[in-house]
Amino acid sequence: MGSVIARLGKYGRLVPAARIADALITVFLVLCFVFVAMRVLPGDPAVTALGDNASPEQLQIFRERFGLDKPLWQQFIQFFVNIATLDLGTSLISGQSIARMLATNLPYTIELSLAAMAIGMAIGVPTGVVSATRRGGAVDYAARFLALAGFCIPDFFLGALILIVFGLKLDLLPIMGGGTDFADRVKHLVLPAMTLGFIMAAFTSRLTRSALLEVLRRDYVRTARAKGVPERYVIYKHALRNALIPVVTGFGIYILTMLSGSIAIELVFARPGVGSVLVNAISSRDYPTVQATLLVFAMFVVGVNFAMDLIYILIDPRLRRTGR
Repeated sequence: MGSVIARLGKYGRLVPAARIADALITVFLVLCFVFVAMRVLPGDPAVTALGDNASPEQLQIFRERFGLDKPLWQQFIQFFVNIATLDLGTSLISGQSIARMLATNLPYTIELSLAAMAIGMAIGVPTGVVSATRRGGAVDYAARFLALAGFCIPDFFLGALILIVFGLKLDLLPIMGGGTDFADRVKHLVLPAMTLGFIMAAFTSRLTRSALLEVLRRDYVRTARAKGVPERYVIYKHALRNALIPVVTGFGIYILTMLSGSIAIELVFARPGVGSVLVNAISSRDYPTVQATLLVFAMFVVGVNFAMDLIYILIDPRLRRTGR
């Protein structure tokens, strides 16, 4: 642990201020896009919230209450002022605090993403290593077939299959909801995490196999073998460590892709989460909730990119020496 902290202690020198500026610009552009997109779409949030039978006076009172009657530029400035002061506002539909809604639902999305990543890495990396070191064998063909199947099956379809088999037919695990206490939440987490984890394992396995095969052809690997270094040491100490760099790159990209998958899986399993909040907010044209939810997703993207930079430094000594 001490050596890891020592390595990360140089991170501030390795990551220039331009990277932080890029992250802020990214978040700003995402928020601008969300603000404009919600306003140009057809429909009136006041009518959606109050219904078609609402009188013009009631609609006007609703618009004045939430500032929807103001010019767009005033709404735009007020939106960023609220973001800067961490005031996410209240839902147009339920009237609940959006910060409280996200605080309630965000842990479900985080635990689903972490569990899916753990399953994907635990299955995908060892499978990719075995497939690469036994290239052309039965194990390699089986691993490649499963990886291809994972790529071809949509996440929502695989989720429905798993739900029917393990939830309805075998009745092993609950199929809907997020659970209450710790044990119940773990039971409700298994099937959604299996769905996303299997697809992520397919992606990780193929990426690990390709990267490791490329590294195993390099001169320093042949030299290590010629010097009599044990094969297990050559693979896991010399080859796999370098092969993990493109794996980490692809892993980071896939985590971002998994966000859309988590939304679909939350809907399939009727599971609470930020994705469910977002879908409900879009369907009801709940501007503040959509904007706040996408802000959370944007911050997550920025956080993942920084985490990938940290992992690069940990696994590649050249980055620690050059500071790039």
